Amino acid sequence: MSDKNIRKIVIVGGGTAGWMAAAPLAMLMQRRNASPCEIVVIESPEIGTIGVGEATLPTIRFYNSSLGLDGADFIKRTQASFKLGIEFRDWGHLGHRFFHGFGDFGPRIENRSPIMYWQRLQRAGGMASYEDWSTATMMARANAFVPPTADGSPVAGSYSYAFHFDASLYALYLRDYAEQRGAVRVEGTVVDVEQRPEDGFVTAVRLKDGRRVDGDLFIDCSGFRGLLISGAMKSAYEDWSHWLPCDSAQAVPSARAGKLTPYTTSTARASGWQWRIPLQHRTGNGHVYCSGFMKDDEASRVLLEGLDTAALDSPRQLRFTTGRRRESWVKNVVALGLASGFLEPLESTSIQLIIDGVGRLVQFFPDSDFKPSLAAEFNRRMAAQYEAIRDFIILHYKITQRTDSEFWKHCAAMPIPDTLAHQIELFRATGRVTILAPEGFSESSHEAILLGLGATPQTYDPFVDALDEAQLRAHFARLRADIAHFVARTPDHGDFIERQVRAPVPN
Repeated sequence: MSDKNIRKIVIVGGGTAGWMAAAPLAMLMQRRNASPCEIVVIESPEIGTIGVGEATLPTIRFYNSSLGLDGADFIKRTQASFKLGIEFRDWGHLGHRFFHGFGDFGPRIENRSPIMYWQRLQRAGGMASYEDWSTATMMARANAFVPPTADGSPVAGSYSYAFHFDASLYALYLRDYAEQRGAVRVEGTVVDVEQRPEDGFVTAVRLKDGRRVDGDLFIDCSGFRGLLISGAMKSAYEDWSHWLPCDSAQAVPSARAGKLTPYTTSTARASGWQWRIPLQHRTGNGHVYCSGFMKDDEASRVLLEGLDTAALDSPRQLRFTTGRRRESWVKNVVALGLASGFLEPLESTSIQLIIDGVGRLVQFFPDSDFKPSLAAEFNRRMAAQYEAIRDFIILHYKITQRTDSEFWKHCAAMPIPDTLAHQIELFRATGRVTILAPEGFSESSHEAILLGLGATPQTYDPFVDALDEAQLRAHFARLRADIAHFVARTPDHGDFIERQVRAPVPN
């Protein structure tokens, strides 16, 4: 047995990030009976959490499954609903809607995206919208939901789903899980960080009441403050606001919607966008905007007037700078969540970045030597993921056709990263999608956004012409009919929740 094993992990900050880190680490350390490791989570009652990460991506299901969580219990305890994707309103131009669904547009044909073949037939005429071949999109249109099957069906197994949930309840749920497996919660506020003089490694943090908490590995989940990664480790922050100009948000809960939609709604506004996230007990709402183009009181008015149920509170103001830490792992400090970086929640990536950060920490878990190569690989992977997501979000703004406000004119004219410029040009010129980083979004996701925002390819892959047109049309017609038949037999989303996973009414 190595005597270099990490004996104590200190997580600074609770909330979603802190407990999402603590839960899998507690589970894994509980199994390591021969070499126990203490896990301490320091959570301050004086510092609130952001609480806007209520919409997720499908990988949340695999995170939950890795912990052995009961799916129905999780849904009930977090007031969750199901999510098939995101409906975008007024993004390409006013009055326009499109959907980014979780899944593909049918099976690949000769190892090419079916969208390539749809483009050929659409040029020839007589083709419906590409969205008709997305099972997730068609289910969302019908307000229907049922989990996919794993029987290889090109319809019933061609989509995925995620959740909307109350992030505060989820953090409490994971806290219970972690504490049952030995994690210890310490209530207090960190006011000082002790470091070894010879190499700068963190040895302990000191709390406001004088208590000292030592450790071997420190995980910074302190939010935008970055108490350890910024304050002690001095990791620089890479500012991306020249590409993503929104720097403010206001969030407000409203009453539960009468009809529970199985999707998030993103509605473009004059200087940003507004989210709507339906939960079982309430609706989450927020307005992300650029303070350089809209004042706070106007942003509040836009948010409240855009609600479809009664507001339950006053809007809460948030400020942020989009970007990431140059290094999220420095010496014996690893930053997760907002301490690592921030990308606006347009594509529900905040929790995804926590999941992948925790997963990579487990993958490259160190011993007390803290080999620099482990941190270097962790940082390389996190940087690639942040940049891929960054480009995907910029894409939503850049190719807009809106000219009705100075904000949208600015977005259309602003310079963008060379990586994204290449992706846009390739699609517009040839109809092809290239994925530059596997840590980012899939080919079908890029197709949904590019086509939804009105990007029209000039040509398509010439090998697509090799297949007989009549056979292609017959294939697409069968698939479209199968999807329509499947959706018609699928229960209403609200009815499915009521019968299967209805949460108790909160006190």
